[in-house]
Amino acid sequence: MNQRPSPAQLSLATCPACGLVCDDVQPKNLNCSKGVAFFQQASGDAQAKIKGKNVSLVEAVEAATKILKQSKQPLFSGLSTDIEGFRAIYHLAEKTNASLSHTNSTSIARNMRVLQSAGWQTTTLTEVKNRADLIVCIGTDIVTHNPRFFERFVWVKEAMFTDVNTREVVYLGGETLKKDEKTPARKAALVLPCRPEHLPEVLAVLHALVLGKSLKISEVAGIAIKDLEALAAKLKAAKYAVLAWVAKDLDFPHAELTILQITQTIAALNQATRAAGLPLGGSDGDTGVNYAHTWLSGLTLNAETPKQCDAQVWVNSFNAEKLPQKSSLPLIVLGNTNTHFEHEPDVFIPVATPGLDCSGTLFRVDGSVTLPLKKIRETQLPTLNEIVRQIEAKLS
Repeated sequence: MNQRPSPAQLSLATCPACGLVCDDVQPKNLNCSKGVAFFQQASGDAQAKIKGKNVSLVEAVEAATKILKQSKQPLFSGLSTDIEGFRAIYHLAEKTNASLSHTNSTSIARNMRVLQSAGWQTTTLTEVKNRADLIVCIGTDIVTHNPRFFERFVWVKEAMFTDVNTREVVYLGGETLKKDEKTPARKAALVLPCRPEHLPEVLAVLHALVLGKSLKISEVAGIAIKDLEALAAKLKAAKYAVLAWVAKDLDFPHAELTILQITQTIAALNQATRAAGLPLGGSDGDTGVNYAHTWLSGLTLNAETPKQCDAQVWVNSFNAEKLPQKSSLPLIVLGNTNTHFEHEPDVFIPVATPGLDCSGTLFRVDGSVTLPLKKIRETQLPTLNEIVRQIEAKLS
């Protein structure tokens, strides 16, 4: 016999503020800074505008359609939306000969270049929770991007296939990380800080040590070789090691080679034990947008922004603080109601925020599950899909 959900279960929401897409959230009782900022955002000005002047939605749609009709190659950028929103945008881009560029395209490309050229062995958040006995966080303070990662998947009460009381965390890279009672590093077995741009040589050394090579140096980038040898020994002894990174933080030339060193180290470990990678981060719906783009086109999102565009459509359902780059091109914004511009766009159409003003769907950053976003407040705002369909109908 099916039981009715309790009031507490009915009040749960899914939070799209980061790539974890936590589905156990009570919007009025949050302990996550990103979640608080998302759910406490006010319902802003729902008025459509043309060059800063209030107009009806019909007039704004007409103006946006006119710009797209006159454009030979528009750029659809930002793309901060859920899967349904992106699918609508993709079809509109097809009709208008538009290029597509997500606000996180550069960091997406760092991971995709490695996956496409060499392949990789990655795991899921659930597997981390239930199996990992050693987690190496590389080049980042993960809580900056995914505040509840340790709470939900590392320092848990129990796991199915490992003893959480013996689970170890190591930080490799990240200058500001210290063994500190106020950070997740308080339980770190080892903290090896270095400047981000030195990670390529540090990881090359770690890879060599995992392969059993002997090195005639005593340190690299300020890290003692004996400490890296200790880390290599931990990785070899682990039953299920996980190496985690955030591509957005690897912001230096040829950063994809750093990710390649990580994945090659994982491949070497898997000759004798079990190890896996965990690309973390994820924001602005980037994981789902990249997947949906691949389904629809057969290609991953391009990190290069075309130079010959003659109009721009900025799409941002989630984050009012992210703005389009300054440009002399005609600009259409389909965005969050709280967006404030230094220079008013040619057309601004406010749209509903998935997970707040309307329902939707997002991929979690590990790519293993899609999660439904609930509508949790009443609003008269149109969804991005609705606006795109209206524009598309007028283009026909």
